[in-house]
Amino acid sequence: MKAEDADITVTALKKLRLPREIKEVVTLIYDRKGEDITVLNVRKLTDMTDFIIICTGRSSIHNRAISDWILTELKKTLKLTNYGVEGSATNEWVLMDYIDFVIHIMLPEKRKKYLLEKLWMDAKRYNLISD
Repeated sequence: MKAEDADITVTALKKLRLPREIKEVVTLIYDRKGEDITVLNVRKLTDMTDFIIICTGRSSIHNRAISDWILTELKKTLKLTNYGVEGSATNEWVLMDYIDFVIHIMLPEKRKKYLLEKLWMDAKRYNLISD
């Protein structure tokens, strides 16, 4: 972990100066028992997106439950349109694109294999821990 990385609780996350959408996604993942939630601020590193949210689900069914919950609740509460979902056929690794942020919901073995956090190692990083 770099010096600027932070281990924070979901409650503490709400006090940070992050976009409302990011806080909402983290809360939704947490509500559905997503594990190892990480938020990467990649604004200064790419024009592709501003934030990457990564979490782990315990099974493909769990990943599907998390992604369905996010799709439903973001549309209902924040009127956000999803611009694409990939991986929903197997739910081993689900990628959800909201343009300003992307969400990766991965099985533990996929997350361990692809190490997205390492790919974006220069990003400001928030690791969520239980309250």
